[in-house]
Amino acid sequence: MNNRLLLGPVVLLGCLLIGCSASGGVASSLVMPVPMQVSYESELGIARLGQMLNSPGLTSEQRAELFFQRGVLFDRVGLRAMARLDFNRALREKPDFADAYNLNGVYLTQNQEFDEAYEAFDSALELSPDYSYANLNRGIALYYGGRPQLAEKDFKVFLDEEPADPYRLLWWYLALEKLDPEVAKAALQTYQANYGSDDWAWDIVNVYLGTVKSEQLLKRIAEKSESNQEQAERLCEAYFYLAKQAQRDDDAELAATYFKLALATNVYDFVEHRYSLLEMDMAEEDEQPEL
Repeated sequence: MNNRLLLGPVVLLGCLLIGCSASGGVASSLVMPVPMQVSYESELGIARLGQMLNSPGLTSEQRAELFFQRGVLFDRVGLRAMARLDFNRALREKPDFADAYNLNGVYLTQNQEFDEAYEAFDSALELSPDYSYANLNRGIALYYGGRPQLAEKDFKVFLDEEPADPYRLLWWYLALEKLDPEVAKAALQTYQANYGSDDWAWDIVNVYLGTVKSEQLLKRIAEKSESNQEQAERLCEAYFYLAKQAQRDDDAELAATYFKLALATNVYDFVEHRYSLLEMDMAEEDEQPEL
């Protein structure tokens, strides 16, 4: 769902296969793309924006836009500290920059600074009330901040804008499931009946409903993706939602394997990649013994 160093994924892959072997033979059905690499265009874009920021005579609004665009590129290549720094710079130059508040809130969520994240998304929505992606991102912050009832409301606003979008449906379902699993499943069935299509992402919904197996989903991605980039993006998404299903089934080991596989795609700017990392961080914290 929109919006690189090779060494890391290669080392990680060995760990993943060990994990899969311990998870009931899952390894035989796994699909792995070549991890995404930093593109020449992204590197060149970062360099050019840096040069432009050194140009004399820029207005505050122009500097804010340049910082924001460079932050987006830093985010795309996985340089998150640099991206967050640029988003904060953009806000200093232009305090009413809704896009910068939104992405800054995403980073605050990833750092589990939930109260600050809520404030950032509130600011984005105050400045731009129709900014539905701020509803999505605030919903995610509320979901991970342990407030599923409020998260469900934000996700529903986001879903109502495009009810045929399976990703929007899945996030709403994840929050609703925390409140009432039976109501959540019935809602998923209703949306699938009304809006389901041959789009591959609906297979994720069908996996949740039990009408498609995870192996079939992964096989379709492997066979139908037209490029390595498309395969990496689809697998990033699929592995994240499969991990969430494994969590629901109380299979923490399998969930961890799927989250690691989503991370191994290196699709840094996808929602599913961002929150796979947060899921791993939160799981590790839960495992820490109390002092």
